[in-house]
Amino acid sequence: MLYRFARILDLVSITIVVVILATGSVPRLTGQTDRVRTHTRGIEFDYPKWVWDATWVKLEQNAIGLPHLFDRATNKQIVFEYLRTTQRLMDVEFQMERVFADPAITDKDAASALLRAQRDTLINRQASLAPLAEAAFQSQITEALAVLDLTTGGQPIPPVLYHTTPTPLALIVSRRDLIQQVANISVLPTLTLDDQIALENRVAESLDVSTLTVPIGGVGVYPTMVTETTNLRWLLETIAHEWTHNYLNLRPLGINYSTTPELRTMNETTASIAGTEVGTYVIERHYPELVISSPSAHASTERDNWVAFGFAPFPSNGFEEAPPFDFRAEMHETRVTADELLAQGKVEEAEAYMEERRQFFWQNGYLFRKLNQAYFAFHGAYADVPGGAAGEDPVGPAVRALRDQSDSLADFINTIAQMTSFAELQGAIR
Repeated sequence: MLYRFARILDLVSITIVVVILATGSVPRLTGQTDRVRTHTRGIEFDYPKWVWDATWVKLEQNAIGLPHLFDRATNKQIVFEYLRTTQRLMDVEFQMERVFADPAITDKDAASALLRAQRDTLINRQASLAPLAEAAFQSQITEALAVLDLTTGGQPIPPVLYHTTPTPLALIVSRRDLIQQVANISVLPTLTLDDQIALENRVAESLDVSTLTVPIGGVGVYPTMVTETTNLRWLLETIAHEWTHNYLNLRPLGINYSTTPELRTMNETTASIAGTEVGTYVIERHYPELVISSPSAHASTERDNWVAFGFAPFPSNGFEEAPPFDFRAEMHETRVTADELLAQGKVEEAEAYMEERRQFFWQNGYLFRKLNQAYFAFHGAYADVPGGAAGEDPVGPAVRALRDQSDSLADFINTIAQMTSFAELQGAIR
């Protein structure tokens, strides 16, 4: 009887929260984005439709009690089988791409026939495992939130709900004379690279701005969306990161997400800190065999995100004794120098400098198509780890300082969640 009541309560909670969080932490449109949207209206991602479809999937799963269907050991087996199947599918799809890219293969359909059959089998297998894996992850994150005192009566509000999906691309637009995001518009994930470049060029030339199209790992609509990956730690951290956005969206900090650049950084850095701590708890509790003893094992960097999206750095150049390359330190130096040049009004010089640094990163194994104001406007908001693309922006260090002086993760989140300005944060850490 109690179990049945809990299921009914879950269904009611899901329905109510979906209505409240229909837009989640999706960047909200302002007057500054109107001119940009003249170039994107026909290719923008349809969030309402996605939320509607994902909500019905979750309601159906909940109606049959899927989150409570298996015990802990079985859920763990399901997770590993799902990740193995996803990795095999990615490998087969990569082999197919090689076949169709190889000029020496003339009959590509015949050469890829076996691979296509394997791909179809794996797609079906993955589709059957995905709902079970999602339910397992949701249950594990919920347990972590309860232990970390981020629930009410053991129930997170809103409940943890996510769905794996191809996530939209984000067209990031920044001023040229100042690294400041003026637009973040979600566009279709199916845009080819040529389409992305053409879109960036049209917007940049017509509005005299800096542009970049970036892949995103998750979006804080409700249920949240998370991109496909086999990186278990990254996946858990992202699910928790996006749930934190849902939690904040019911409170002043999240409501004011797009009010100022400082509040956006406060939101993203808070969600990143929470995601890392919750994800770490789940790994240690449910997957202890995956715990790495390295002190830097839990550090989130732009490089980690590239790997999670499948964009691994180039293979080794063959020099076994090559000096170590400190990605975060070099990126920090790049941001600081670019900021200084822009502050002096040297826009063209700053852009030339960033292009030089892009080539420098390329020589050290990091493939960036562009390194510009838009890149830093987007990545600089995720300042949960010192250094990197945030440069000397004081917001990230202030958020981290508040976490350091807080008694717990719950104390930190519930304190910052009530803030509506950077000044409040500064006052809280004095």
